[in-house]
Amino acid sequence: MSDIIDRANDQAQEELERNLAKAARFDQPSLAECIDCGEDIPERRQRLGGVTRCIDCQNNIEGRR
Repeated sequence: MSDIIDRANDQAQEELERNLAKAARFDQPSLAECIDCGEDIPERRQRLGGVTRCIDCQNNIEGRR
């Protein structure tokens, strides 16, 4: 029985590592202007790090309204 549990844990760990590798990184400096529309990116949003788009353009990229 422990073999099944070990395999399930290994599979879950691998999936977690794959998803973390795909996750956005916020360790780069943010831009002051959106790369798509040129609008200013609010300072509060810039503090996140790695931000390159304004909220509206990022929502469009992600398919949000």
